[in-house]
Amino acid sequence: MDRSTSFFSLGVVAGVLSAAFVFTYTAGDRDGGGDSAKVLKLAHGLDTGHPVHLGMVRMQERVAELSGGRLKIDIYPSGVLGSEVQCIEQLQSGELAMTKTSTAAMESFIPQLGIFGVPYLFDDEDHFWRVIDSEVGRELLAIGEDSGLFGLCFYDAGSRNFYSTDKPIRSPADLQGMKIRVQNSRMAIAMVEALGGSPTPIAWGELYSALAQGVVDGAENNMPSFESNRHYEECKYFTPDAHTRVPDLLMISTTVWQSLDPQEQAWLQEAADISSTYQRELWAVKTMESMAKVIAAGVEIVDCDPSAFQLACEPIKATLAGTPVEPWMHRIQATK
Repeated sequence: MDRSTSFFSLGVVAGVLSAAFVFTYTAGDRDGGGDSAKVLKLAHGLDTGHPVHLGMVRMQERVAELSGGRLKIDIYPSGVLGSEVQCIEQLQSGELAMTKTSTAAMESFIPQLGIFGVPYLFDDEDHFWRVIDSEVGRELLAIGEDSGLFGLCFYDAGSRNFYSTDKPIRSPADLQGMKIRVQNSRMAIAMVEALGGSPTPIAWGELYSALAQGVVDGAENNMPSFESNRHYEECKYFTPDAHTRVPDLLMISTTVWQSLDPQEQAWLQEAADISSTYQRELWAVKTMESMAKVIAAGVEIVDCDPSAFQLACEPIKATLAGTPVEPWMHRIQATK
């Protein structure tokens, strides 16, 4: 290859990278007044009525206020720019500025975030939020920075609980022989096995029909998802055992984060923190509304003793020795 060809190739590569960055993070006269605004593109897969989306709208409004319009966020909901995993990959490549993702989806990118899949790790909701709001939570947000993924805040996704079609789940003994839909997660599979059930990974979009056709006998998720996806039409028993609390994350591309000056970073972080607090309030209201709706539809909220479930899952923690999750498990358990 001669030098002219080499320089041409380098120019093409530079042009592609530049185009990707412009897509992610554009500067221009957005208001027609001659002032330049930096615009960050945020994509996610939720609908516009979801508490997380509404929390991000609050962030969008607040960052515009704090910056006087010099920093703006464009939100692309409902998966229009790709799936959850595709959006994460676009952050790493610099094609997208921000996205919302579940910590479960982040496990393959940042193994330490698998900590949230450890069953019965948190004593209760208060313990969970003490951890999230502590130095431990901040460190977990930043842990993927070298992988191109920097966390701005956590959003509430509630607790995950069992629900079933034909009988209530009051203790691990009731799970014996039951086929329970789980995410395709090593930890979720291990949990159901430890409790005596038969874990069955099924795509979320196929779960309603799987419940209706008896392919599985139950599943597990938070109350708003149970209600909004109409799983209560097939499952008349909901067991609030709170086996995991798997939050959502607001992630920003490390490349984009580092391109912002300190003042812009401060504006964005403050707006993200405000959105997190606001979203938690919306989530609490949505959870109560969803519970009232499913009870009115004939669902029984099953009394259970979580300690029996916790005891059955205790051996799982021993299997985490030497993994990236282990030190975080000890730190979380020490944060009381």
